[in-house]
Amino acid sequence: MLAENVIESNQKKFEDDIIMSEMPVIIDFYSDDCPPCEALSPVFDKLAEKYAKHMKFVKILRQQNRELADRLGVKSSPTVMFYRNGEEVCQRLTGYITNPELRRYIENVLGDDCPQPERRSYECDVLVLGAGPAGLTAAIYLARAKKKTVLIDEGLPGGQAATTFHISNYPGTNGTVRGADLMRNMTDQAMSFGAAIDSLQEVLEIDLSKDTKCVKTGDTDYYARCVIIATGAEPRKLLAEGEREYRGRGVHYCAACDGALYQDRRLIVVGGGNSAVEEAVFLTKYASHITVVHQLDHFQASGVAQDELLKNSGIDVIWESEVRKIQGDSVVNSVLIENLKTKETSTVPADGIFVYIGLQPRSETFKELVRLNEWGYVITNEDLSTDVRGVYAAGDIRDKKIRQVATAVGDGAIAGMMAEKYLAEINVKPPD
Repeated sequence: MLAENVIESNQKKFEDDIIMSEMPVIIDFYSDDCPPCEALSPVFDKLAEKYAKHMKFVKILRQQNRELADRLGVKSSPTVMFYRNGEEVCQRLTGYITNPELRRYIENVLGDDCPQPERRSYECDVLVLGAGPAGLTAAIYLARAKKKTVLIDEGLPGGQAATTFHISNYPGTNGTVRGADLMRNMTDQAMSFGAAIDSLQEVLEIDLSKDTKCVKTGDTDYYARCVIIATGAEPRKLLAEGEREYRGRGVHYCAACDGALYQDRRLIVVGGGNSAVEEAVFLTKYASHITVVHQLDHFQASGVAQDELLKNSGIDVIWESEVRKIQGDSVVNSVLIENLKTKETSTVPADGIFVYIGLQPRSETFKELVRLNEWGYVITNEDLSTDVRGVYAAGDIRDKKIRQVATAVGDGAIAGMMAEKYLAEINVKPPD
């Protein structure tokens, strides 16, 4: 069911709904069974509620409007486009689109017409920044201990784990579990103990210097005696010419989301870890041929994953090489690859590129507030305390060697228990 301020359009109504609109228009081209589309939907609805008087919010189902999507060069789900006076404006957004990213684009299109939100204030014992496995676990422990606990997240609860199609190594499950189901269970459990979850909250300002910490979002000022940083990490973008230009038009970061677009087509997978190797094998369900490009002369993936890839006749590997340029017209048709040893370059035909080259921490907000390592991960001691009193870090944001859902949950448990101990030590009573 569509939100009140969102309309559904199609190729027959495109002219009237978009081209002839007197208001600026934002379009969400979405697909069924698409995790990034599901993640974007509530963000889109919430922003429609805020900006409906200034911008028209439109959704178009790509599977039922393929001719229109092809004409507009829409090759990824979701793809967000902006129109003003019948012409497309701004860059397109594709893939996992965050609330802050979409808001910035909307406000850029609207200019001086942006509404100013009313502010509210909220006090709690512990404020958890991030509602992925680490943050949710910390909240479960704290809320169960009767501490007033609030989680805020720029997206929806679950983090990256919620967008993982299958998780096959989480203890206590029947072999495999859908990431969305596992994270929904964690969210329900945290809320059942009394934790509050404020999703789609963009953090604008943080002050951790005082005994009472302050975090300001777009519409709320949060005050807490203790803070747990659990904002996680995100896929590292490919540093190649044309990456941003062709993102969503041949460059992708989620095989489960966009692999079906490439039935009987040629694909390139970049990377050599577990994600790259496993997703390359997954993509053979659709592609006619896959070329894996890796900067080393060996994979870092597990032996089982490597064996499955190397035995697959539909996959070949280009070792010790990197993608330097992504080429095409309206969509990708080839990539320029450089051999790191010989410095020779070659052009490899490809209809799409799927990138798995690791993660980068979501720590930009904290770089002047807590101690980070050279890669931007938060440094903690074994109690998961940072160098700031009353501030802890857990999950993929933390400086550590292994990043899995199970280790994030372990971090969350430790951080939650240590935060509870900290509150007891400073003899803080829960606010009324």
